[in-house]
Amino acid sequence: MTSSLPDTELRLATPASSLSERTWTGHGLSRPAEIDRYDVASLALLATLGVLVLITFRDYGITNDEWVQQRYGELIVDYYRSGFTDRALFSFDNLYLYGGLFDVTATLLHKVSSLDLFDLRHLLSAACGVGGIFAAMATARLVAGPRAGLLAGLSLAVCGFWYGAMFHHTKDVPLGAAMAGALYFLIRAARDCPKPQLRHLAGFGILTGCALGIKVLALLLLCYLPVAILLNGPSLRPTREAVAFWTKSLIGFAPALLIAYAIMLAAWPWAALAPLNPIRGLLSFGEFHYAIRTMLAGHVYEMATVPRWYVPTYLTIKTPLFVLLGASLAIASLLLRREQVEATGSRRREIGLVMMAALFPVLCEVIAHGPAFTGMRHFMFVLPPLAMLAGIGLNGALRWASRIGVAAFAAAAMLIVAALGWNAVTLVRLHPYEYLYYNPLVGGLKGASRRYVTDYWFTIMPEAVQRLERYIARTDPADASGRVYTVALCGPRDTFLRHAPHNLRWAQVWQTADFFIAPTHMNCDQDIDAKVAVTIERLGVPIGYVKDQRAKTRVAAVR
Repeated sequence: MTSSLPDTELRLATPASSLSERTWTGHGLSRPAEIDRYDVASLALLATLGVLVLITFRDYGITNDEWVQQRYGELIVDYYRSGFTDRALFSFDNLYLYGGLFDVTATLLHKVSSLDLFDLRHLLSAACGVGGIFAAMATARLVAGPRAGLLAGLSLAVCGFWYGAMFHHTKDVPLGAAMAGALYFLIRAARDCPKPQLRHLAGFGILTGCALGIKVLALLLLCYLPVAILLNGPSLRPTREAVAFWTKSLIGFAPALLIAYAIMLAAWPWAALAPLNPIRGLLSFGEFHYAIRTMLAGHVYEMATVPRWYVPTYLTIKTPLFVLLGASLAIASLLLRREQVEATGSRRREIGLVMMAALFPVLCEVIAHGPAFTGMRHFMFVLPPLAMLAGIGLNGALRWASRIGVAAFAAAAMLIVAALGWNAVTLVRLHPYEYLYYNPLVGGLKGASRRYVTDYWFTIMPEAVQRLERYIARTDPADASGRVYTVALCGPRDTFLRHAPHNLRWAQVWQTADFFIAPTHMNCDQDIDAKVAVTIERLGVPIGYVKDQRAKTRVAAVR
């Protein structure tokens, strides 16, 4: 590839990516002679994330689902320990429709760990989240070089919905991380078709099995497999040579599928009861019609009646704008067939596979018009491939800018750094509620408040209880020492009971409770009209309240 820039300017504009471009081969990037500076930065990013996780994992509240998920993991352990005779897990609500890999792992680790159970769960889930960032980084690097890998990792790391959720979305984040890792190994294995290497098959099989052992939606990976083989074949037309290639390749992937199936059965006992149960489990999700309400653009919907554009809208407004821009650039380069590196055809096919992983599940949701609630929580697994596309697209933009000149490259790089920095600062200000992030398309958190879902997991509980304690100590009369107060909640009580001191007791009846704790999600705080004692806010936006009803309840008690 030639450039109009002098050699000196080209080296300044693309100091590390030039090596990647010159060493591109038909099967990917050859091993560089020395460690690339972008690889060093990627490793530094992972180390930084690891430190942040260790420092902050205790800051995050327990979600509503974690209690039942943990119980489900314990029931699976009991099932195996009893020699398959304790079958209580099969009647535990609808949890049997999910795999229990994460919950079983947390249960077993807790037996040998001194950490609090839910702190352990949050640490384990956060580790999965960092693993998902690593997978996005590795895949983008595989497709487009070290700089693209770094940009993909940064894109996902500053995506508030991923970073904030990775501490307590203990089913959706591990699923997304496992699927992202499986996609990496699928691309690696498909490059060597019709005889993929065993280590890549093992990686794909193990991570696909882990994903299936968490949620049956991971069956999507089996849709990506034939596409990967097809795209790496000698021809897209069904010639004799192509059919032979496809057949041998599918047979070559058999060991990976067997590994995945074995892991799935071990982590998901219900799937082992009948061969078609995984398919039944997948179909059952389309029939979920709970009386759960959600909000979109100020309108309240039942989960079964959300419009088709519900998930695409949340994906658009919850993802940082520069990530959407970078992904759009990658897709545009794919569709416009822009020449960027040697072996463009091979690279374009792999970008197409990543694009499929990011967009195909959302397209299926739109076409099938399935139920949905709590934003894009059930589609978090598309965020890593979206970040991969962002890294590839932004890397392409930097390459294009470098061809114009050093000033253009510097300007483009500064814009990317500014966007990354802005999002990072926003997440710091939101801590520990990073998952409430909204981008400027809806005016950020302020514009989304009371119009879109916010703290649906009621994670404000630890902060609410702590600040309520301080409020009582500050406002109680001197003769009120030892007085017990009742607290009503617009949400489940388990997390409150975990954090409440001895002088606070849960109240089932809201109207007669001394205090009321509620998030602003779905306007829950407006169900009780009383004095505001504590306002929990981020970015100047209230996300929850503690209300003091003692003026009413104490008078009523005296009467």
